[in-house]
Amino acid sequence: MTEWIRERDGCHSIAATGMHGVVEAQHDASFKDVLNGTDLVVPDGMPLVWLARRQGNSLRSRVYGPDLLLAFCEQSARQGYHHFFYGGEPGVAESLAESLRTRFPGLNIVGTCPPPFRPLTAAEDEEIVEVINRASPDVLWVGLGTPKQERWMHAHKDKLRVPVLVGVGAAFDMVSGRKKQAPRWMGEHGLEWFFRLMQEPRRLWRRYLVYGAQFIAYLALERLGLKNFDATGSSLQKGTQSRQARI
Repeated sequence: MTEWIRERDGCHSIAATGMHGVVEAQHDASFKDVLNGTDLVVPDGMPLVWLARRQGNSLRSRVYGPDLLLAFCEQSARQGYHHFFYGGEPGVAESLAESLRTRFPGLNIVGTCPPPFRPLTAAEDEEIVEVINRASPDVLWVGLGTPKQERWMHAHKDKLRVPVLVGVGAAFDMVSGRKKQAPRWMGEHGLEWFFRLMQEPRRLWRRYLVYGAQFIAYLALERLGLKNFDATGSSLQKGTQSRQARI
């Protein structure tokens, strides 16, 4: 991330994706193309770490969205990078910004924008792009959830004058304190999905129960030699080797 900011050679995107994103890519070829067009895809979930290890990638751990956000903001408070937060329900991005400023004195946040929960008109979309470009952030954090945030970054890379876009899903809610995070031991053992399902069963049951079962089925088919389950093509591998989570 720091290299991209320093070089300022175009707009680069990072997606921290989990099991949900991988299964979505198996269902939807257009989303698979989106992930393969992302500059860096990193595994935000232990099942993907285990899968990548089995496929020969030497991964130490997952790249957890809230941890990535906090680590880079801590570094940025010393280096003076500018941040913009796009996403979340009304008030969440503002609460996140306030929390981060308190936690990291000197952190430079140049804007927040919660989009409406409906399709934007072309004029509204152009206005949001202009607001972000005028703020001139070094990093644009996108919290729209998978697959919406990855599609949004893919569609707007050529319009934004921002060195780095990072999709971090529910990190806005978790870091701001709006939603509880799973205990660290649960995340490290691949059980965060269960904690989140207990917190929001109506919203997340399909993601974790249906998509989770499909993920296991894909692994079984691959083991039987009936399917080449390559996660998201080259994308996951691209984000899990020497550049994994480098900030």
